[in-house]
Amino acid sequence: MSDELARDVQYLKDRLAVLDVINRHARGCDRHDTDLIDSAYWPDGQDEHGTSVNAGNEYGQWANNSHAATSSAHQHHVTTHTCDVDGDTAHAESYVMVVLLAPDEKSVQVMTGRYLDRLERRDGVWRIAVRRSTVDAAFSADASTLQNPNFLAQEYPRGTRDRTDPSYARPLTLDTTTPERWL
Repeated sequence: MSDELARDVQYLKDRLAVLDVINRHARGCDRHDTDLIDSAYWPDGQDEHGTSVNAGNEYGQWANNSHAATSSAHQHHVTTHTCDVDGDTAHAESYVMVVLLAPDEKSVQVMTGRYLDRLERRDGVWRIAVRRSTVDAAFSADASTLQNPNFLAQEYPRGTRDRTDPSYARPLTLDTTTPERWL
């Protein structure tokens, strides 16, 4: 393999590993999987969400508590992603849209912003060393569709905030029991 090809392959592997870390964080938040969230951060890392600054090994519990107090379900959608890799350091900007279903399930809050990350590769593993979260827009919307009889008649599976969520099933089959449905 030529030196140029080897560099290109390593760059692509690093970019994908960085994006995997960011996506792992989002999935961990939505499933309230503290282990998954914590695996995205170095223990000595830092996460800033407004005035809340948490160590990497404390952020997962803080995030789960914050989400549980303000919503019955939520999703973190990572969209536009840029990344600059320089050796064992990467700087990434990832746009994010967070949808939070209110505890009464009658409205949703939508927040858009960005994750500004410095990631470090240590012993061949990429994790977040510093994250700063921005909020660029926010709005509320009606969620009455979730109580509409036509929607409820479909009995869609609901996500759960734990490892009983169907996304953890291996192998996934249609025989896999769903812990909750919209009824």
